[in-house]
Amino acid sequence: MKYLLALLVLIPADAPQAGKPNFVIMMCDDQRWDAVSLAGNAILKTPNMDRIGREGIVFRNAFVTNSLCGPSRATLLTGTYSHTNGMIDNRPKTDIRPDAPWMPDLLRAAGYEVAFCGKSHQKNAVRDRKWDYYFGYKGQGRYKDPIIAEGTDGKDTVYPGWMDDVVTDKATAWLKGKREKPFCLFLFFKACHRSWDRPERLKDLYKDVTVPKPALWNDPGAGKPKAFLEADNVIGTFKDLQDYDKFMKDYYATLVGADENIGRVLETLTSTGKLDDTMVLHTGDNGFFLGEWNRMDKRFMHEVSIRVPMMVRYPKLIKAGTTSDRMVLNVDIAPTMLELAGVDVPKAMQGRSWVPLFKDPKAEFRKDWLYEYYEYPDAHKVRPHRGVRTETWKLIHYYQEPEEYELYNLEKDPTEKENLYSKAESADQVKELKARIEDLRKETGDR
Repeated sequence: MKYLLALLVLIPADAPQAGKPNFVIMMCDDQRWDAVSLAGNAILKTPNMDRIGREGIVFRNAFVTNSLCGPSRATLLTGTYSHTNGMIDNRPKTDIRPDAPWMPDLLRAAGYEVAFCGKSHQKNAVRDRKWDYYFGYKGQGRYKDPIIAEGTDGKDTVYPGWMDDVVTDKATAWLKGKREKPFCLFLFFKACHRSWDRPERLKDLYKDVTVPKPALWNDPGAGKPKAFLEADNVIGTFKDLQDYDKFMKDYYATLVGADENIGRVLETLTSTGKLDDTMVLHTGDNGFFLGEWNRMDKRFMHEVSIRVPMMVRYPKLIKAGTTSDRMVLNVDIAPTMLELAGVDVPKAMQGRSWVPLFKDPKAEFRKDWLYEYYEYPDAHKVRPHRGVRTETWKLIHYYQEPEEYELYNLEKDPTEKENLYSKAESADQVKELKARIEDLRKETGDR
């Protein structure tokens, strides 16, 4: 007995539960997959995002199932599709269904302390949920001198400074506190959402740089349906998007500001001795058109809109420098975290855990997946559509009358220039993909 007592004395009362990793989940707004220097971006430098990828795994084919702010965040937090959790669009009255699984609560029930800092873009700014710490704001918020509430019942207060600096101040202060349990921090940045109001310290960044226009800048989109060509997302038709070079520099500068704050989080985890015990994930909530076909924004199922950065660092399971070409989705994040935390993944969750890919990045995984978009005729007039993406093909279906389609062979045409839908030789492929869309809808309860 005396040996047992001696052993208990050696174990701190605040020691985290053995084997359970901490989690830090960070997200930028509208950051597409190549808006990170690790992906080869020649202008933007993101050393801290790069570090997560270099010291962990980079998923080179990561996607969102609904390319829009609120729905994407709801998918991450519930592990379910928009049509399942109810958060189908950004409209003020749209909300997550009460019966949808809620990953933060499942972690709290398993003994985790869970904090939320930043942008949720949910109806009640997730203030109707339970958090061990909360520092968040309603709607889009503003970059300079943001209005934020500390605590779900806190008062909305003006905080001097740049939004993501202010939010990261609170997030790192919470991380430095006495954490008696394993913890999970959601740190969702405002950068790099329109309109791009960069931090003062970066006002001269890219001063002597000219940002080249993309190869598809002048492409007229021949063969694309009216649903694409008539959308209200053309650069030059909005007051804050008259100058492409300025827009791109501001977009990149806000990302640099977010990257600096990611560095502060990594430094905090290092100084507290918790970095290697923490699964650190960075991603984006959706992609973004950056001048392709002279367009901006997201929503559409095209690659630049749905593909996001996805990098995870957790040295206890992931070998540094790992890459994977498997198709992973934002709907997978919740089941991945729950499996690592030793929590049973609810049957209602529709994603797949990445733990097998952490162990073997070439392991068998999904071969195709379902995309969905609903918000119409709201901002940018993008018609509702759904589609299927396989490893080599994509079929997009604009299902409201008049029905229209886009079909691309991604292996031969990765930039999606040639719509093959009306080609006679595509008939069999179209039939197969249409059937697969219906199968995926049934599998995910979309009826």
